[in-house]
Amino acid sequence: MAKWLKILTFVVAAIFILGACSTDAPGSGEGNSKDSNNDKVKIGLSISTLNNPFFVTLRDGAESAADEAGYDLVISDAQNDPSTQLSDIEDLLQQDIDVLLVNPVDSEAVASAVESANQAEIPVITVDRSSEGGEVVTHIASDNVAGGEMAGEFIADQLNKKGKIVELEGISGSSAARERGEGFHNIIDELQDIEVIAKQTADFDRTKGLSVMENIIQGTKDIDAIFAHNDEMALGAIEALESQNMLEDVIVVGFDATEDAVVAVAEGRMDATVAQLPKMIGEKAIDAARKVANGEKVEAFIPVELELVTE
Repeated sequence: MAKWLKILTFVVAAIFILGACSTDAPGSGEGNSKDSNNDKVKIGLSISTLNNPFFVTLRDGAESAADEAGYDLVISDAQNDPSTQLSDIEDLLQQDIDVLLVNPVDSEAVASAVESANQAEIPVITVDRSSEGGEVVTHIASDNVAGGEMAGEFIADQLNKKGKIVELEGISGSSAARERGEGFHNIIDELQDIEVIAKQTADFDRTKGLSVMENIIQGTKDIDAIFAHNDEMALGAIEALESQNMLEDVIVVGFDATEDAVVAVAEGRMDATVAQLPKMIGEKAIDAARKVANGEKVEAFIPVELELVTE
């Protein structure tokens, strides 16, 4: 009897010791740490369009930074369609992402998607364009108002503060179009002898920039300068001017400093472009996502510098 009692005591002690060992580090098994390959940081990026060189470069910057950090980056292309972007974001929210990066097509329309992310407790970072609703951890962009002012000051100086201007606007409802136009008019509207004779949207698109400018030229050739809210529209406008042999007499200013635009400036076909740094915007977005995923605080606005590129 004493022998069996000793055996039973040994078995109970062994079970107790093994149980104690198994509870020393709860949740320490495979897949429970952010450092493990099965649970690395996963970031969703919804891009307004990849049919624009600026946003291709932004995506490339984000991809490069994510690869270097070892993060999983899932990218969707909304193709400049607000409803497509809403659907894309809903899909991203179902993919167990840790942070959502959004480059809105339409700043107002995207608000409901941001609110969906808020409800799912997934932090949101807006990139280049802002959201007019929902809670956003930080916004990463250049100062579009300041950039519009740069363009306005350059055109005013080139015209000696006297002349007629055409303004090609970006997508209606986008913060970039609104803010760039605001900055431009902060300068131009104060000058009595400068007049904006036409102001039409071409949706940040080169082909639409060409067609809109062709229609404007049909109405009048008395044009001294063009300010386009992005380089794609400016390059389209240049094609329209060249077809009418008007380019030498018209100042053209774009925005973004895409590769094609910088070449056009060097060739003397475009007079200036406001340079953003889309690659840096993408890199800063991934860095901010890293901090947010790790529970660190970030500034409400993370600026990216601007400069005017001229010949």
